Amino acid sequence: MEKLDLGLLKEIALLDGVPSGAYNIRKNGTSAGRFSTENIRIEPKTDKQGIDINIKSGTKGETVHIPVILTESGYTETVYNDFFIGDDCDVTIMAGCGIHNCGDSESRHDGVHTFYIGKNSVIRYAERHYGDGEGKGERIMNPETVAYIGEGSVLQMDTVQIRGVDSTVRKTKIVVKKDASAIINEKLMTHGNQLAESDMDLILEGENATGRITSRSVAKDDSKQIFRPCVVGKADCFGHIRCDSILMDRATISSVPAVAAEHTDANLVHEAAIGRIAGDQLIKLMTLGLTEEEAEEKILEGFLGE
Repeated sequence: MEKLDLGLLKEIALLDGVPSGAYNIRKNGTSAGRFSTENIRIEPKTDKQGIDINIKSGTKGETVHIPVILTESGYTETVYNDFFIGDDCDVTIMAGCGIHNCGDSESRHDGVHTFYIGKNSVIRYAERHYGDGEGKGERIMNPETVAYIGEGSVLQMDTVQIRGVDSTVRKTKIVVKKDASAIINEKLMTHGNQLAESDMDLILEGENATGRITSRSVAKDDSKQIFRPCVVGKADCFGHIRCDSILMDRATISSVPAVAAEHTDANLVHEAAIGRIAGDQLIKLMTLGLTEEEAEEKILEGFLGE
């Protein structure tokens, strides 16, 4: 692989080279490598761009990587990836998209990921988005995630977008069955004139279903963020939304969490907070020898967990 490719893979998938285990690496619309294991089969779709990932029941301790990289200015695509996950699995899925754009044309990746999760499985899904390049062309990513979580299963979804993406519209829909759980953690930072929108629908459909959405974001310069997370309780269930944001410079943030109860025993909570960096935090760090800029960066790193 080229040095540029390896750099993007490091940012979005924490890889130093070709991963072990099952993987599918996509570059500029074509496969740059694919490997299946005995328990995880990856096959290309025949009717549209994308892959099917089939994970056998009982698969435990395996990781599958499916990163996407774009290095051609002006290239755009829509990709559909479907995950069919059996019962009693314990698997980690590492996804993400990196765009390097040195040209003047827009580069764009739209990815639709759909999960069908069986019973009593634990799935950890990590998705990182990153952009770089000196060109004037925009780097655009629009991910859509749909998940159906079977009885007794757990899906933990961690999404990170810290730098380089000019525009993103994120759509998430998760349906949680009986005794199942969804844990969604979102971390986002925008700067310049970047725009980020995030729409989430977490539907707690089964008895004793639980769902948690935690969103942390930082908006700098003239960027704009819009969050619309919603939890719907259709049974005796528990749901919680928490949105925390730091606002800087001339940026704007709109955070509109919502809950909707369709059952008398649904227990749903939402909270949102938007504020600036506290002055006493800056002063404390500056007394330790940091400049104001260095102190701000330390605070933001701790807030976003990066």
